[in-house]
Amino acid sequence: MTSCTIIFVRHGVTDWNRAGRFQGQIDIALNPDGVDQAERTGRLFIDQPVAAVYSSDLARARQTAEPIARAAGLDLILEAGLRERHYGVLEGRTHDEVLRDYPETYTRWRARDPEFELPGGGESLRMLHARVERQMRALVAAHPGQTVVAVSHGGVLDCVYRIASGLPIDSPRSFDLRNASLNQVRWNGSTFSVVSWGDVAHLEGSRDDIEP
Repeated sequence: MTSCTIIFVRHGVTDWNRAGRFQGQIDIALNPDGVDQAERTGRLFIDQPVAAVYSSDLARARQTAEPIARAAGLDLILEAGLRERHYGVLEGRTHDEVLRDYPETYTRWRARDPEFELPGGGESLRMLHARVERQMRALVAAHPGQTVVAVSHGGVLDCVYRIASGLPIDSPRSFDLRNASLNQVRWNGSTFSVVSWGDVAHLEGSRDDIEP
């Protein structure tokens, strides 16, 4: 299989990002700052040689991807495999609320227990990691020798970095997951590698909170 480059973009900021509230697969829209971040990101792709633009089908990712697809002159392809992790009972709650109501769940989530499936239908880290790797391999198989954009979420990008860098799934995170950041990964025909990560130079100081 020939090489391929994937430019992963994290969605713009939402009110729930600012509130420290778990979003997961709840369909939250961008706030006005997030819309501005999406427009700034889109302008980077005017006349760029991008073969396709993919997005999670959740609104905050789709709203971020639309200006990119428009600038690149491409139809947007929605892909459920790029959705955020399903956080089960954590979704819709702040960290303090989860710690109060589900202290054991919160502790195991913080410990990055790979096999722990979050109560309420949530995914384990192992399940999410496998889903993300399947999606990455599907993208490079569909676009040999090309560059594509994939707009997704913090939890997905956490897995992307680990897959491309070889960082263990249960290791503490030592890298940024910034709103509307560009994160470039290369497939050489057999393995992934990180080309660049957490690029937010195009945002010129706009806020880029971490998504729980």
